[in-house]
Amino acid sequence: MFRRNGYSGTGLKRIATEADAPFGSIYHFFPGGKQQLAEETIRTSGGEYGRMVLALLESVADPVESVTHAFEAAAHDIAANDYADACPIATVALEVASTNEVLRVATADVFEEWVGAGEQWFGRWVTDPNSARSLACSMIMMLEGAFVLSRASRDPEPLRVAGRSMAELLRASLERPVGD
Repeated sequence: MFRRNGYSGTGLKRIATEADAPFGSIYHFFPGGKQQLAEETIRTSGGEYGRMVLALLESVADPVESVTHAFEAAAHDIAANDYADACPIATVALEVASTNEVLRVATADVFEEWVGAGEQWFGRWVTDPNSARSLACSMIMMLEGAFVLSRASRDPEPLRVAGRSMAELLRASLERPVGD
């Protein structure tokens, strides 16, 4: 619900109803209330989403084809869920970055985990650590931006364009001599 509706748009009563749980159980398990629940949701779903993306990247042997495949899968998925569910972190990050330090830090931590994992993945083909990190950051930025454009336009094409652009960045990095 945080992914779809954001932090402000997700109420505790609705969470309890959707979970078919007594309202008081939220405070039993999350004494810090909504903020604690949101923080744990961000950290848990962020890790799961990161592992899912890496598994998707691992499903194709060629790294350039893999990146294109991952963005194409994202384009398919967002259209299939009627543009409602994109990144589980970005919705909250955009909403709370300047208003809730606890949740800002949680989203920043997740994004940094993703960059680190992407850096390791790209590092298998790109020997310069700075280039591998740059590619990881670029992939996340392109993916997040394309999710926003796709949701706003209700069109998966921005994800496909981002995938082709990311594949070109990777291809150029692979063709660049070491030290350039």
